[in-house]
Order: sequence, then structure tokens, then C-alpha cells
Amino acid sequence: MYNFPIGVLNQSFKTSFEESVKKAAMLRLDGLQVHCAGGDMVPELLTEARVRELLKVVKDGGLQVSALCGDFGHGFGNAELNPSLIERSKKLIDIALQFETNIVTTHIGVVPASKDHERYKIMQEACFELSRYADENNAHFAIETGPETADVLKGFLDGLGSRGVGVNLDPANLVMVTKDDPVKAVYTLKDYIVHTHAKDGRNLLPCDPEVVYKIKEAEEKSQGKVFIEVPLGTGSVDFPAYLKALEDIGYKGFLTIEREVGDTPEKDIQIAADFLRKIIKEN
Repeated sequence: MYNFPIGVLNQSFKTSFEESVKKAAMLRLDGLQVHCAGGDMVPELLTEARVRELLKVVKDGGLQVSALCGDFGHGFGNAELNPSLIERSKKLIDIALQFETNIVTTHIGVVPASKDHERYKIMQEACFELSRYADENNAHFAIETGPETADVLKGFLDGLGSRGVGVNLDPANLVMVTKDDPVKAVYTLKDYIVHTHAKDGRNLLPCDPEVVYKIKEAEEKSQGKVFIEVPLGTGSVDFPAYLKALEDIGYKGFLTIEREVGDTPEKDIQIAADFLRKIIKEN
């Protein structure tokens, strides 16, 4: 039987932090990823005392923190914004350690396919600095997959010479945006995967990741949705093969359910948990 703990991103419940913990506990989940990039859950307001309070709530619910989500919505492709974003991100590593985890997941923008692209250098310089800070603290910034193919991301990470910047593998983002194969991506990125999101989806129309992730404007009006996120097990991700690949590479971390859309999040999270448990039990 596979040995993957199952967690959930607290934001997926679309309710308060305390209520999300209660709901996760009721669903018999193992952990909680804590969103720390909006509202009153931002680095500047997460004092040591506040973190102790929140961690107590998590532990009282019989859960542990799998990671923090530290996506500030800008990525690291803008050299002028990067100094302040880097400092805020470093602060999140400090906060993660107080939450008794050593992982902060984030989007860094779209890694260009060409290493000669100006933005490639800007992003690598930022991630190099982040990787060294993470290394010093035995921690990881985990880049969420999706904006680029696994092969491009691996090349970018190989250039850092560190595991301080790793991967939060989101299989749905890969199939929805780049139409990349999540199973193959596991093997490609095996040296860097430190956290995963359990999410499902389908691509509907060819799309430009730089438009999807708002790096640039679309040249012409879209003819409709280019992708759709769907409940786990109803999309294009082959989860049995995906979990087998994670087992093959020796991954022992969390499968963290993320549900970004839909009007019945608790029901969808329950479906996702049951779906994952069935695969785990059968293997």
C-alpha cells in the first residue's frame, strides 16, 4: 500500500482558517497547507505569537502543516519588483519553520523556453538567491508546475545547482495549460519534487501560458475557456499512473488537495480524498 499522507490547501474550503481546520479534521485528512499570501495571512502580520496560535489550532485538529503557499501573484520576472518579493519570500521560510514545515510553494512566472531570453536570467538570479537562503535553513521554495513544460523547468532548476528551490508538482496545471504529461513529469523532475497538489482538469483549447499567467496580453480575443478544473478523477490526469510514478521515485510527501473553483468545495474535497484513498489502498 502506498504511504502518501493526504492534505488540503486551507483556502480551498473558502472559509475562515479555523473553520477550514475543523472541516479538514472532519474529513480525516492528515495535513493542511496554509495560504500565507492574502488578507490577514501575510508575512507582515504573521508574528511568532500569531503563528503559535494558528499552529495550535492545526495540532488540536490532529493535523500537521504540509507547506505554506506563498504566491504573491507577481512571479519573479520583474527585476524592479524582485528585491522586495525576495525579502518577503525569505520571511515566509522563517514563518514556515515556525509552522514546523520547511516548504513554501509559489509560482515564479513563466520560464522562457530559451535560456537567452532576458526574463530567464532575471528569474534565475532571483531563484538563485532564494535557493541559497533555503539551503541555509534546510528548507525549500517549491515552484508550482504548469506555466512551462517539465523539461524546461528541469533545465532551469539544474542551472541553480541547488535543491533549495524545488518543485510543487501540480498535475492539473500541466494538462490544462501546457498539455504536458504529469506522469512523465514526475520522472523528469524526480530530483526536485518536495510537495504535490492533487488537482484535476482538462485543456479545452490551445493556449499561450504567458497569456494564461498574465505575462502578456492576448493578441486576439479568446473564443472561450481554454481549460477547466474539474473534481479529482474526472479530468485528464491519470492518477493511478501518477501515484505509481511518485512511488517509483521514492516520494513520501503530501498529496495536497487543491480546489480552486466550484460551489461545493467541501463535497469536492471529500470526493478527492476518497478517490486518493481508494488508489492508495489498492496499491
